[in-house]
Amino acid sequence: MTDTAEKFIIKTENIDVSFGGLHVLKGVSLNVAPKEVVCIIGPSGAGKSTFLRTLNHLEKIDSGKIYVDGNLLDDYEHGKVNYKMPKKERAAVLLEMGMVFQRFNLFPHKTVLENVMIAPVHVRKISKAEAKERAVKLLSRVGLADKVDEYPNKLSGGQQQRVAIARALAMEPEIMLFDEPTSALDPELVGEVLAVMKSLAEDGMTMIVVTHEMGFAREVANRVVFMESGKIVEEGTPQEIFGKPKSERLQQFLKSVL
Repeated sequence: MTDTAEKFIIKTENIDVSFGGLHVLKGVSLNVAPKEVVCIIGPSGAGKSTFLRTLNHLEKIDSGKIYVDGNLLDDYEHGKVNYKMPKKERAAVLLEMGMVFQRFNLFPHKTVLENVMIAPVHVRKISKAEAKERAVKLLSRVGLADKVDEYPNKLSGGQQQRVAIARALAMEPEIMLFDEPTSALDPELVGEVLAVMKSLAEDGMTMIVVTHEMGFAREVANRVVFMESGKIVEEGTPQEIFGKPKSERLQQFLKSVL
């Protein structure tokens, strides 16, 4: 553990990822402080989602270091393992990260309530009664108290995504990762999901959000990171990124999306 890693809830150093001959991430280093909201923006194919997925081991890195809560999870060099946290410890650390995907990935044969209860019971080993109480509170929090007994196919996309957020929160994570959580939604449903995310940010949840929603990034983020071609090109406060972009590439990108 390093002193700098201790200050940050997530710290990455020079993350490299290749898929076959495709170099997807090229030396990505990012520090995230507790309670910080970091939005990652950039064109499709920039490596944003891949980077997010490396944090909770959904993608394997080729080179670099990943620290979570001051603990070194991985240290790789050109595909060679210098250090890998033992499996049991790693599993415990990864439970501190909740993730919400573009697609909601709900169990279609289980009710909304059952979807939110399942992981706390089977993974955290809490009682069904406690899991139910927690699930009901969370569903109320995301505005779905009246949908507990419904099945996912009876819900709109925005409602399904709010269930997915409640499901991730049910594990009581320290960090929430959002991978373009509104990109699969009809435009009129986007706002209800962003409102839930905004309330989480206001409550002090550490969040890393890959998003195309520039208004959300501008309003809610503490810091905005612009990625392109597998690299972080620029980062700063929303005021700096949207008001005074330095790089020509970021200026072009903002012109095309705003």
